[in-house]
Amino acid sequence: MISIVLPAKNEAAALENLLPRLRAAWPEAEILIVDDGSTDTTAQVCAGQSVTVLRQPYSMGNGAAIKRGARAARGDILVFMDADGQHDPADIARLVAKIDAGFDMVVGARDWSGQAGVGRGLANSFYNRLASRMTGHKVTDLTSGFRAARADKFREFLHLLPNGFSYPTTSTMAFFRSAYTVDYVPIKASARVGKSHIKPLRDGLRFLLIIFKIATLYSPLKLFVPASALFFLLGLGNYLYTFLTSHRLTNMSVLLFSASVIVFLIGLISEQITALTYRRDG
Repeated sequence: MISIVLPAKNEAAALENLLPRLRAAWPEAEILIVDDGSTDTTAQVCAGQSVTVLRQPYSMGNGAAIKRGARAARGDILVFMDADGQHDPADIARLVAKIDAGFDMVVGARDWSGQAGVGRGLANSFYNRLASRMTGHKVTDLTSGFRAARADKFREFLHLLPNGFSYPTTSTMAFFRSAYTVDYVPIKASARVGKSHIKPLRDGLRFLLIIFKIATLYSPLKLFVPASALFFLLGLGNYLYTFLTSHRLTNMSVLLFSASVIVFLIGLISEQITALTYRRDG
């Protein structure tokens, strides 16, 4: 059985067209709309559409909606898609076919035309390259919200998912870390219906945090060791300069050497915490 989960916050305009298409394409699937405290007519649009509506009393965030939908879903395959009209219900079959072929998670990968603006496109390209370098696998679209996964495996990582932004990043890196198979299917993403909930200034900092999350979710030492080496080289360079010019060891050199050791030790601790986070008893 397939369960299709759509987190929705004030997406009445898009759902009015999307839900009939979704039900027509997947008449036997369980469709769950997680209404994340909408203040428009999202609830009324969903009424009579043969879907299950899970309403949050107030907005808790996209990740919180995903978690609630995943817990409530009865299917053994979970499909997550945005409720803003960007994703084509016909593409679900291609994702599910990959799951049936043996993959644990399959992500709908957007091309450049599917990115919401040049800034978002450049940021996502950078994240994809960074994640590919960290995992050793080609990551085509790290932040796509259109994906299918085996329900039992996806629920293993619900405790890691943030309530707010970037659940796709977290779930992807968690699957790679746990040696679950991940594949990508090219899709065409349409322009969203209505106004985006992403604020450039507020969410710019969150995008920056994604960079650190990518590293810490997979292998913290791959982030902390280069940082430690950088501090050490800066300290060594400063020491050589001051020794040659004034024949002394300065406080700045000592500070940089100390920072190098501290950052390396933090990396070791983070690596152990990450290992414990992904440990599954039994």
